[in-house]
Amino acid sequence: MSLDNAPPVAAGPRQSIELDSDEALRLLGSVSLGRVVFTLHALPTIRPVNHVLDDGDIVIRTHEGAALTSYARQTDGPGVVVAYEADAIDPDTHLGWSVVVTGYAHLVTDSQELARYQDLLHPWVKQTMDYAVRIRPDLITGIRLTATEPPTAASR
Repeated sequence: MSLDNAPPVAAGPRQSIELDSDEALRLLGSVSLGRVVFTLHALPTIRPVNHVLDDGDIVIRTHEGAALTSYARQTDGPGVVVAYEADAIDPDTHLGWSVVVTGYAHLVTDSQELARYQDLLHPWVKQTMDYAVRIRPDLITGIRLTATEPPTAASR
């Protein structure tokens, strides 16, 4: 018995193919929604956000009261460690891809850069977003989920 009224998922084996970092970043740049993972009160926290990929860096906009704004403000060094995940997985077939970037996040403080990101990136929540956070990737991983090829007559 299905509780969520979802259609049945097509049966069949899947395979997971690792992506190289260039392909992973290309796919991440093809979507605008992802999830940023950071630490809040010593516990992992995940927030859905929209992003733009800018010269290999992930940029998101945020606001003064946001936990991520405070978190990214805590350092003068390379930034604070975060993870960023984006994907495009078909809900019916479970085929698609997922990319995870781990790196350092810091607030964008240059006023010209901030103005440029305000033009490029339009938040989907109705709230003033006066800050931007740049995530500089250090580790990029990704997978593509594909259907397994049916066995051919020669391989049976």
